[in-house]
Amino acid sequence: MQEILFIEHSATLRHAMKQSLINHSYVVDIHEDFETGLKKLTEHLDQYEAIILGWPEENNTSTDEMLAILCEAPYDEIPLVVLSHEVDSAKIGWVSSRLNTAFIMWDSFEDTVKTLPQLLTHQFVEEPFCDIETDLPITILLVDDSPTARVKFRKILDSCGYLTTTASSSTEAFDLATQQKFDIAIIDYFMPDENGDLLCKKLRNNTQTANIRSAVLTSTYSDRVIQSALSAGAIECMFKNEPVALFKARVAAMSRGIRITNRIEQERTRLEGILTSVGDGVYGVNTAGIITFVNPATRNILGYRADEELIGSHPDALFHKYESVNTYASTIDLRHLGLAIKEGKELQGVETIFTRTDGTPIQVELTIFPLRIDGKHEGAVVAFRDVSIRKLLEEELKWQANHDPLTKLLNRKYLEDQLDHEVQRLKRSDEISALVYIDLDRFKYINDTIGHAAGDQLLIEISQQLLGRLRKSDLLGHLGGDEFGIVLRNVDHDNLFSVADNFRELFSSYDFVREGRSYKIHASIGVAIIDCETVSYGEVLANADIACHIAKGQGRNSTHIYDPDHHEKSVMDLELGWSTRIQTALEKDSFHLYFQPIMPLADLDLDDLPEEGNLLEYLVKNQSNHCSTYEVLLRLHNGHGEPISPNAFMPTAERFNMMPDIDQWVLSAAMKRMAALEPELENVTFTINLSGQSLDPDILVPLFSEGIKKYKLDPARFLFEITETTAINDTFAANKLISELKKLGCRFALDDFGSGYCSFSHLKRLPVDYIKIDGMFVKDILNDTMDMAIVRSITNIAHTLGKETVAEFVESADAIRLLKDCGVDYIQGFYIAKPAPVIFKNNLQETKKKLG
Repeated sequence: MQEILFIEHSATLRHAMKQSLINHSYVVDIHEDFETGLKKLTEHLDQYEAIILGWPEENNTSTDEMLAILCEAPYDEIPLVVLSHEVDSAKIGWVSSRLNTAFIMWDSFEDTVKTLPQLLTHQFVEEPFCDIETDLPITILLVDDSPTARVKFRKILDSCGYLTTTASSSTEAFDLATQQKFDIAIIDYFMPDENGDLLCKKLRNNTQTANIRSAVLTSTYSDRVIQSALSAGAIECMFKNEPVALFKARVAAMSRGIRITNRIEQERTRLEGILTSVGDGVYGVNTAGIITFVNPATRNILGYRADEELIGSHPDALFHKYESVNTYASTIDLRHLGLAIKEGKELQGVETIFTRTDGTPIQVELTIFPLRIDGKHEGAVVAFRDVSIRKLLEEELKWQANHDPLTKLLNRKYLEDQLDHEVQRLKRSDEISALVYIDLDRFKYINDTIGHAAGDQLLIEISQQLLGRLRKSDLLGHLGGDEFGIVLRNVDHDNLFSVADNFRELFSSYDFVREGRSYKIHASIGVAIIDCETVSYGEVLANADIACHIAKGQGRNSTHIYDPDHHEKSVMDLELGWSTRIQTALEKDSFHLYFQPIMPLADLDLDDLPEEGNLLEYLVKNQSNHCSTYEVLLRLHNGHGEPISPNAFMPTAERFNMMPDIDQWVLSAAMKRMAALEPELENVTFTINLSGQSLDPDILVPLFSEGIKKYKLDPARFLFEITETTAINDTFAANKLISELKKLGCRFALDDFGSGYCSFSHLKRLPVDYIKIDGMFVKDILNDTMDMAIVRSITNIAHTLGKETVAEFVESADAIRLLKDCGVDYIQGFYIAKPAPVIFKNNLQETKKKLG
């Protein structure tokens, strides 16, 4: 760490500066008087990286010695920051005469920590004479009535490679400046014949010398002198007693500005020459518009062989014909150009059309410059370039900006723009239009099974099929992914459903053939009406999207027209909001796992059950039972960190086909959580729910297989649950998934048993290990003898088939006693424990600590 010597009389200022330095990792050695500070400096010079000095309000021997020694070797090389409450010429003069020194007002003392790094790393570097070989030497006019000053500063300037000329008075200097070319004038402020500021003003106001950059040189720091010099045209003030290195740096800075200006001017001249000699055509006309001269590029572009074929004729008669302007939709009228030439107006970037000698039209961009000779308007100079290729490129870029590169259809942005125009048009019309929103069903299946190339080809073929069904007034666009949009202009409301449904039937009758296999393609279609009451194109898109999602919810391969009289939009708005939150939770890993115990009834003492509930906590507290099976549940948290019931967002996830992603997230998170469990929980089993959208073993099985290998987990500790309805709706897929996962050592449970249809007949064909009795039969089992009979029957049949049963929604001790009497094997519900983000252990204190 860098140590700073800090001397300041005021305790308040010392404290403020000390805190600022410490906060920026400096070590500070503080002294309140100059005598002790001087002693420490002379005895331990190598100890300090820099000095911060509060300028003394009163001078005494120690302050004078300190200021003197800081200007002597070796102390003159140490970086120094001087702080003062006010500025005056004496302080500025002293600071200016010392290298590596900064002056800061106490009001801005916090700037010290910004200045120190610059002082600590600063090195003066001589400015090279020329940066590149093409630089011309910088010429300097040095003006001073003192021979000693002239000799001193000329030697300094000559040593840096500047070409220096001296003058002893303002009059001599001005005469030299009007006779020779100088880049810089360094002028002493106080001179016998006239002060330097007057010479600065003369140089600035004279056209021959106006480009000379002036600097005033003085031995006295004075606000008046500096202000007067700058007002007169000086761009720099230099001090005779300042370090030589600082003087060199000031001159070098002025030189850099001159060199940069010179290079810019040289480059401008060079580019002008290039543009004149190559591509652009240039011709001149008189006030009557008759051509007076042409350059070679004009002949080449227009196809003429000699200047004489052009000179003496009017452009309108040769290559700028009025017919060509109309025929090729030029952006400028010929009469407007002729008027500009006649009136001496300048026109830039005008686009029009010229005609070559072979009759070929070419698009050109021209600029008209008024031609004035001795202040008299004599015509104009016209510069033009062939922009035909550029125009073709612009058209191509415009096409690309408005079209989808894969399907070659209009893209979403352009379709939205046209939709906006249609909305605005219909505000002044009685016509009705519509937006047809098409979403391919199971497009992801094509991509995943036969590849993205096949998916792309399908989109291309679908685009061509749709184009064949459009009227000339209709617009078809690819909205992205597997979604298309059609703007139907001026449609009959009564026939709208039929028109839209025809597009769906188009898909139904179309077979996509790939690698010898045929695939049936279906689509869900949503329609939104556009009329004079439509507010915006965004509303139209939202309504069509809502209608499309409703069509999907109706079983896919259907058409739905948005009806504003129903509550579809409010429902869908809610669902769209949930879908965004779900997607965000998946992307940001912000779902939460909760765990609810599943307790065996066999070893439960029915005479020792709490009446208030919280059975698991009661048993753990008495160390009489330890639960080893937990159902893994998913929760979102609200803004207050409170869990949100899955009933709020799961329907949306199912409607938007987000369940596979959610199931994969839960499985991955559960495996990671199991791997992190404490040793005493090594026998805990997790039961994980799988939705009907996640029955594809090609995705789930590899994910689970890789996870148990990665975390070195026993697959027997995982039990997967699928609902009865899911299993019955797709028995083949359910059996395949169950078979694949059971091969790895997992077990399966059939969830919500009894809520479906023909339940008993399916039990024999589903290789599950457990039957979870639907909670609707358990909740009222104490009051409904039919529910009790159903639970007993399910249990008996399950046991006959070698399966065990789990009763859900257990809410009381009496219900537990009755369920055990029915033969139920396991129980689950709020009476045992509510879902929690932690797992109960035998040691209640550890459990509570976790929960806290």
